[in-house]
Amino acid sequence: METKGSWGRGDSEARRRAGLGAIAGVLAAGTALGVGQLVAGPTSANGSPVVAVGQLQIDFTPPWLKNFAISEFGSDDKLVLVGGILVVLGIFAALIGVAATRRLAYGMAGLVVFAVIGLTAAATRPTATAASLLPTLAATAAAAIVLRLLTERAVATTGRRAAVEPARRSFLAAGVVTAGIAATAGLAGRLLAERSSVASARNALKIPKPSATVPSLPPGVDLDIPGLASFVTSNNDFYRVDTAIVLPQVDPSSWQLRVHGMVSREITITFDELLRRPLIEDYVTLCCVSDPVGGPYIGNALWLGASLASLLREAGIKAGADQLMCTSVDGFTSGTPVQTVLDGRDALLAVAMNGQPLPVAHGFPVRTVVPGLYGYVSATKWVTDINVTTFAGNYAYWAQRGWSQRAPIKTESRIDVPNGASPLLAGRRTVAGVAWAQHKGIEAVEVRVDRGPWNQATLAAVPGLDTWRQWVWEWDATSGNHVIEARATDKTGYTQTAVQEQPEPNGATGYPSVAVTVG
Repeated sequence: METKGSWGRGDSEARRRAGLGAIAGVLAAGTALGVGQLVAGPTSANGSPVVAVGQLQIDFTPPWLKNFAISEFGSDDKLVLVGGILVVLGIFAALIGVAATRRLAYGMAGLVVFAVIGLTAAATRPTATAASLLPTLAATAAAAIVLRLLTERAVATTGRRAAVEPARRSFLAAGVVTAGIAATAGLAGRLLAERSSVASARNALKIPKPSATVPSLPPGVDLDIPGLASFVTSNNDFYRVDTAIVLPQVDPSSWQLRVHGMVSREITITFDELLRRPLIEDYVTLCCVSDPVGGPYIGNALWLGASLASLLREAGIKAGADQLMCTSVDGFTSGTPVQTVLDGRDALLAVAMNGQPLPVAHGFPVRTVVPGLYGYVSATKWVTDINVTTFAGNYAYWAQRGWSQRAPIKTESRIDVPNGASPLLAGRRTVAGVAWAQHKGIEAVEVRVDRGPWNQATLAAVPGLDTWRQWVWEWDATSGNHVIEARATDKTGYTQTAVQEQPEPNGATGYPSVAVTVG
């Protein structure tokens, strides 16, 4: 018959075994991540189990959650996603380790579940190959070996008292070695991935001069007001919104663009051939469809690239074709209206941004830039394929997820100054911001306070129709709490609507507003 003391000792041993099992599970998961990264380094960065699962999760993210992530975390949304995956993985790995101390088969079954998830995620990527499965397979094998070795030592700590201390030391030693192997494998994988970086190729690239340089910016294009977005957005400050967890590393020497589908002549062009074409330089403002009213996901840059329309005319667009299904090297697709590209605007296969080769985060070596369309239907980074087709028969990445197939940028404005973060002093105060209506142009901006009368703002100069436009209004501020609103009118006579709409399915609407306190 068991005594009370033996029951207490049994509970203590069970807790110790469970604790060691949880550690064993976490170490097994860490080893899996390290080995997976090691194998992914020379094969495919996107084949890394965590990255593959993260990409799959992005693919199935509903619009409202996408907007929330971008709104709350901005460019760090993917970092938060990966962090969340690692936390969940750690919790379940600990549970698997505890289960393995009860019966090893339970733990191995848990590893099989994770392997199936990882393999499914890797295999369903648009650019998946057999090599994409290797990181998950290697990671699972490593985790199984570590889990078995550590579980045996964890179970041994609940045996005879004389054997407990040696078993505990053995578990500790094996755990330290396992952690070292996991860290070394992960670091080696990272170094291997960095060796495939195209940074050196980008730095060595000499971009030819444009066939015709863009005229100098007119005087007064930038109002130089503190807090107001500058007319040209620097490469480092330019917003980034895309689906890539790991930035594609595309070597210009191996890059090719294929134009096919409903064309008279299929064309395949290399990067060197693209650079030998006449290059066009133009200031173009890009905007993300996920940008909320008054949001930050918009920027203006000087782009340099070859004419997309010219290349399409060489291919010969067949009757009935109305969509360009543009595909990135990582499988992302955007659907651009054929007519928009051919109507005379500077639709570019861009190779440079603000006088420098495209940053990798912005599509190096080549991306599309089409003025007047939200990025998800026009601005394909790392573009490698253009299928001339129809909207009726083909749905691009975000169109498959409920967003509109056609998405011209809406006439909108934003208030940058004041930002409402600190109180203002009464008296003459500057209210300033930007407004945009790409390929239509901004005709006027009006400002009002506390739903009072609209007041005409002063507009900055602009070089053309395809950029945003700065504006400023001087306000005689009085003490109290106030709400400032703005609205823009484009050159077609349309004034932005007051109706508040969320970004999905084709862009947010409403008046931007800022609440301020005047002392």
